Amino acid sequence: MPPEPRALEANIAKIKATLAALGDLRPGTLSQQYNVCGKPACRCKARPPRKHGPYYQVSFTWQGKSQSQFVRREDVPAVRVQLRTYQRLRTLVDMWISVAMTLSRLRLHQAPSRRAKKPRLSAHSREQGA
Repeated sequence: MPPEPRALEANIAKIKATLAALGDLRPGTLSQQYNVCGKPACRCKARPPRKHGPYYQVSFTWQGKSQSQFVRREDVPAVRVQLRTYQRLRTLVDMWISVAMTLSRLRLHQAPSRRAKKPRLSAHSREQGA
């Protein structure tokens, strides 16, 4: 049995309410890096090297441009929450689209035919210009 339109509409309303309550978000992935400096006597040049870091960075593509931003160590927990929130946003939008497509198909099948059948004219009526 196909789902009821009201149930689908309620599902969409629930998704919208969840989206509205998401909070701070940001796209991207968080990575940590260790660097080597240019000082010849530094610990990062020792054997084995003890590199500087970790340094955290968020990389993402926004409006067709790849971007990267450094993140302070004390901001890493908040950034992780924002990244998870962004993933939740994407999941909710995908759910909304899926439910909306189902609702749209259901409404189209329930709607009266948009093409009203025209009465066929007989050959005699066509000749008369009717």
